[in-house]
Amino acid sequence: MTRLRQMMLDELQRRNYSPSTVRSYISAVEDFARYFGRSPYRLGPDHIRQYQAHLFRDRKLLAGTITIRTCALRFLYVKTLKRPYLHEHIPFPKRPRSLPTVLSSEEVERLIASAKNLMHRAMLMTLYATGLRRSELCQLKVTDIDSQRMVIRVRQGKGARDRDVLLSSKLLETLREYWRWMKPKTYLFPGLVNGWRADVPITPKVVWDAVTEARERAGIEKHVTPHTLRHSFATNMLEAGADLRTIQVLLGHRDIADTAVYLHLSRRHLQALPSPIEAIEVSSPNTVKRSRRLMKR
Repeated sequence: MTRLRQMMLDELQRRNYSPSTVRSYISAVEDFARYFGRSPYRLGPDHIRQYQAHLFRDRKLLAGTITIRTCALRFLYVKTLKRPYLHEHIPFPKRPRSLPTVLSSEEVERLIASAKNLMHRAMLMTLYATGLRRSELCQLKVTDIDSQRMVIRVRQGKGARDRDVLLSSKLLETLREYWRWMKPKTYLFPGLVNGWRADVPITPKVVWDAVTEARERAGIEKHVTPHTLRHSFATNMLEAGADLRTIQVLLGHRDIADTAVYLHLSRRHLQALPSPIEAIEVSSPNTVKRSRRLMKR
């Protein structure tokens, strides 16, 4: 391990960054150094500019992925190497704002019914019924299921914050049947070690594969990921009458602006007010002249 890598690792750990963030930041800096074949300590603003352009132009990475790498480089130079003047030389890429994909209730039913086995079914139902992130699902423990209070405790979610989420009776019934079959000890969804079931958390890839396989079996053409079920949970909660602040707490959003995007996806809110065109008089389309010829200029 190089001295610079150890310095950055120590700085990340003493600031209590999550293990996944530590891994992604270290990996991003290693890729940056590998691209130039030199230590980042000897690289500067021109190299950073060239590297960011390379990620967009040559590697065709998405803006979100490049944002993570930009965060890593900012942390390296500003926090680890104490070069605050480089902050303005490491800009974040502009990210397109697109609405997330949301499944209808019928599509969610088909997805869950198409799960490969009971474990996959329990995972899909938990994602949709609670709005958990994929990483949060992986870390769930048996003791986090509180059937007395009908809540699930999410420990140290994004931002190192605990929160409680809903535990519906339908989900509880499935989780009890799953527990009687799987008999998990510590982690609710145990993973594998050397091909054998062990008392370790599943990897995020297992959750991704469970959703992908169910989507293919269900014949759903939309692009569906574990996060799609989170989006669907929030949108359907909003349509059922839940207020935005409650959904923000359930999702674990720090900023309510992140939750407000679901207003654009909720049919109830989109249809709550009439379009202004409804207030004006327009003639019947049957009276409008029809012509296939192009108008002359």
